[in-house]
Amino acid sequence: MTAFITGHATHPDWRTALALSAAQIDAQAAAQPAERTLGLVYFTDAYAPHAQALYDELHGRWPMLAWAGCVGVGVAATGVEYFDEPALVLMQCDLPRTQFEVFSGARPLAGADAFTALVHADPSTPDVAELIAEMSGRTHSGYLFGGLAASRTTTVTLADGVWRGGLSGVAFGADVALVSRVTQGCQPVGPTRTITRCQANVVEALDGQPALPLLLQDLQIADLADHRSAVPKLRATLAGLVDAADTALDRGGQFGADVRVRHLIGLDPARQAVALADRVDTGMRLAFCGRDVQAARRDLVRICAEIRDEIEGRATPQMRGAIYVSCAGRGGPHFGGPSAELKIIQHALGEVPLVGFFAGGEIARHHLYGYTGVLTVFGSGD
Repeated sequence: MTAFITGHATHPDWRTALALSAAQIDAQAAAQPAERTLGLVYFTDAYAPHAQALYDELHGRWPMLAWAGCVGVGVAATGVEYFDEPALVLMQCDLPRTQFEVFSGARPLAGADAFTALVHADPSTPDVAELIAEMSGRTHSGYLFGGLAASRTTTVTLADGVWRGGLSGVAFGADVALVSRVTQGCQPVGPTRTITRCQANVVEALDGQPALPLLLQDLQIADLADHRSAVPKLRATLAGLVDAADTALDRGGQFGADVRVRHLIGLDPARQAVALADRVDTGMRLAFCGRDVQAARRDLVRICAEIRDEIEGRATPQMRGAIYVSCAGRGGPHFGGPSAELKIIQHALGEVPLVGFFAGGEIARHHLYGYTGVLTVFGSGD
């Protein structure tokens, strides 16, 4: 069975980058003939103002393909990432036309057989987290993967057209074999506690105790008035949230896949409370946390191993292609060198055709995450 094919390039002119990427695609297509039906494209925000012309050129070159994708502050291919430079990545997939459906706000998901979906969302959309949850409920598995488009210029998504606002992407049928995992980038700095009193996004009590003193205890801050000591620690601290029914911690104290990391946006000494960048409810669990490069490396290797083991245990153990959506705060700059994050995946999975982007928030299942990576690998059907 043929693999998916990819191309990628960087150049100040998007037309030249597309021509270079198309040459790679065409060479692989000649070596691996197949009826390719679905195209994915991710491009950095340097090309965002030209999104319509880029889409028109893609459709003109390959008119038989449906196209989906979005803008990111960085894009990724096998073993390489492009940050802060004009670049694009392409993937073409030979999936049965009956097993996928491109959707957007102008063309809502119509099929009743959607099992899972790749979702690209505009972060400016009101109630985007609720829309993601609603979209999850429209698939049989309840599992989505993807992310929020990220741009310092124009924010757009592509789905057989160019769109602003809302959700777009590709829904897949149950016969499209894929395995997806979330990798965390943070490590707890204190115990997991239950939210016992809160209002909107303000956590007032954890395990029946005022929240702010517990935060200071976890960070070993003796005096909040000592700004030189307290402020750097507080700025580096985040909160990991998990719904009451989900798994907060596993793997020896590291965060599990259900944890969503959110920023601390304020302290309220009068109420002894902590404000978060998300709404909270009583019964949810919370652990204060910080970003940890070594934990992120270990967790990325772990999910790659899990995906490889699951696919290799199938009747036809082939990894055909992969999509990786990572937080804009990760990538080589966080992992310690150019393309370091993508090289970890390449080392763990091998030369699997891969494309992806660096997002303003990552989507997995029905959650919107931060500081994570979502790796999805397409396999052969059993």
